Amino acid sequence: MTAADYIGLAVAMPLIGSVLIWMSGSRPNQRDFVTVAVSIATFCCVIQILPDVLDGGEPSLSVLEIVPGLPFAFRVEPLGMMFGLIASFLWIVTSFYAIGYMRGHNEPNQTRFYMCFAIAISAALAIAFSANMFTLFLAYEALTLSTYPLVTHSQTEEAKRAGRTYLGILMATSIGFLLIALIWTWNAAGTVDFTKGGILEGRIDDGLVVVLLFLYMYGIGKAALMPIHRWLPAAMVAPTPVSALLHAVAVVKAGVFTVLKVIIYIFGADFLRDSGASVWLMYVAGATILLASLVALTKDNLKARLAYSTVSQLSYVVLAGALATSFSIVGGAMHIAMHAFGKITLFFCAGAIMVGAHRTEISEMRGLGRRMPFTFCAFLVGALSVIGLPPLGGSWSKWYIALGAAEAEQIIFIGVLMVSSLLNVAYLIPVFAQGFFTPRISEGGHGDGHHGEGAPSTAHGIHEAPAFCVVPLWVTALGCVVLFVFADRLYAMLAPIVQ
Repeated sequence: MTAADYIGLAVAMPLIGSVLIWMSGSRPNQRDFVTVAVSIATFCCVIQILPDVLDGGEPSLSVLEIVPGLPFAFRVEPLGMMFGLIASFLWIVTSFYAIGYMRGHNEPNQTRFYMCFAIAISAALAIAFSANMFTLFLAYEALTLSTYPLVTHSQTEEAKRAGRTYLGILMATSIGFLLIALIWTWNAAGTVDFTKGGILEGRIDDGLVVVLLFLYMYGIGKAALMPIHRWLPAAMVAPTPVSALLHAVAVVKAGVFTVLKVIIYIFGADFLRDSGASVWLMYVAGATILLASLVALTKDNLKARLAYSTVSQLSYVVLAGALATSFSIVGGAMHIAMHAFGKITLFFCAGAIMVGAHRTEISEMRGLGRRMPFTFCAFLVGALSVIGLPPLGGSWSKWYIALGAAEAEQIIFIGVLMVSSLLNVAYLIPVFAQGFFTPRISEGGHGDGHHGEGAPSTAHGIHEAPAFCVVPLWVTALGCVVLFVFADRLYAMLAPIVQ
């Protein structure tokens, strides 16, 4: 089989898996086995494409031509290769975690959950491998629609409200802004193919570049730029494996991935930098980084705090693209990978705490670390990676984004990155400290022995989550270390996107 064959198989495999999951719905063990087996098979297909990309090739597959010059097609370049590897590998880890979480938490509608999850991964891979903006747009919409049932999984009124917010904002921005930008680009350039150096230079008036960039950046709602970020915290009502999907595996990563694709291959980094059209985006991204971090400080609910942390971290990638230098773009691309492993670790830990201790509020987690040491130590690893401290992967991506800011002579954004990292410390490290360095939980869940509403009847009922939850969170935590050690290889793979 050729690399082109594996592209089609990688996108199709999760869809085939969703059918097999549906057929196995009445047999939970078989259904869960199918989920894991298909996730592994999908990752193996993606791996088969990697050698061609590392050798400098861009394997492609054309499915059909909608109109002359506008095909539904795939082409894999280094940035898409990285995103495809992240999505397919983390699907394996998340599948194991979901089995432990969904069973340990006695979640209903598990078959529908796994089916929609598989469809979402197929859409994410289609986004990663898209050859043009038209293909990406269709896959982008498919990802939104396939994740809506996951957000509303519990079918409570709160979940339904969150689902309306989620679907309303993402569909309104993509149809109201992104589709218009796509049509405008087609009319201006005669193509929407992803092309090195971009396709718009000399084909659009300088004064209109800012307007088109605005339509793209706010049309890509999954990047969660303020003030269209509300869908992301609202979606935290979903089960934790869904939160992991939203924040690390597919949805928000699809957003910032699309931001970089548009900047690199539609506008062209040199064109944006020389025209000065992206300066406004730098300041919007910088403001989002700081404001979302400040909001995170106010949240006692752990998933809500992590949600606003994600809003902040996504804008690192947007800022990197807006700076439009070689260092910043590669650093932004690396941050997609670094943040994926760090943030999925944090969400896995939040879910493990929910399963093992039935607690969601940080103020209720006093002393939990001594009863759940594996979970809380993994949380520390993920937190330090998000903060950007060696020897963890997040340190490299932040370093290169800062170098990009210096290269663009935008020194103020080095200050933004430094302040943001201090805010990361302020809202993440107290969770670990609360678990290990505060009085031990006694009956009713309070260190002083008073009874806590909604807490387990006794602290002796608190324990580590099932192994299916704990092992995956340590796999992703170790991934943060691996990304630090092998960051040079990731940089070398991504370097061609700016050459």
